[in-house]
Amino acid sequence: MATAPMTGQAGVFRESVLESSGSGVSWPAVIGGAVTAAASTLILLALGSGFGLASVSPWSNSGASLTTFTLMTAVWLIIVQWVSSGLGGYLTGRLRTKWAGLHTHEVFFRDTANGFLSWAVASVLVAAFLASAASSVVSGATQVTASAVSGGAQAATQAAAQSGGTGANPAGYFVDSLFRSNRPNPDASGQDARGETTRILAMSVRNGSVSEPDKAYLAQLVSARTGLSQADAAKRVDEVLAQVNAAEQKARQAADAARKAGSYFSIFMGVSMLVGAFIACVAAALGGRLRDEYP
Repeated sequence: MATAPMTGQAGVFRESVLESSGSGVSWPAVIGGAVTAAASTLILLALGSGFGLASVSPWSNSGASLTTFTLMTAVWLIIVQWVSSGLGGYLTGRLRTKWAGLHTHEVFFRDTANGFLSWAVASVLVAAFLASAASSVVSGATQVTASAVSGGAQAATQAAAQSGGTGANPAGYFVDSLFRSNRPNPDASGQDARGETTRILAMSVRNGSVSEPDKAYLAQLVSARTGLSQADAAKRVDEVLAQVNAAEQKARQAADAARKAGSYFSIFMGVSMLVGAFIACVAAALGGRLRDEYP
């Protein structure tokens, strides 16, 4: 930025500010730093995925727990952003051309802004790459699923027909209630008894519990089909319902754990990206200062 003297009509001395025609953004340096940061991020993510898969195990009580795995993921995301953003920002500051005639504060601001832009471009590149990879995985999984569905459609139709076609329909439970007998026929089809029991259990899962009339009817049905006494049949029904409730609670706990893990992952991802943006700005300012010290 330079000034030139000018004289008005009254002979008063004035200054006119001459602005540079060049932009304050060094796009070649920004793009170079962004590509470097994106490549570093992909490399570190690949390494982190390998370490993560090596630490977990499909067997129970083996490998890292969900809490430990989540903590390891959070720490690694911060490391990824720290290293890749620092490297990209530093290169952005060192590779830009020297700005002559600018105040020190303006140079610092431009270097910081270029570092932030480098981080932003790198984030977009990584997001685009991961989205493309995820799209390929989903496409392949869709083809496999389509073949599996086409092969299993006939079996599913047959199973639905055997259960009366109302296994997934709550109306089937109410239809069964209309035709209940106080004395179930022991000679009735076993498939009919199993289907009706399945619908009762499905309704209990939907409602959260089994009503007392349903328990009594299940005990009668079990007694008629197995020859057990009414008391033994009622005891068996209670045991099975306890197992159903335990399985439901376990499924709910797994779903809640997955929800919390996803929430923590999103939070850690946002925090790590904020750390990356800050590191990129600081590294670019440091690289720019070193660039000006060693012309």
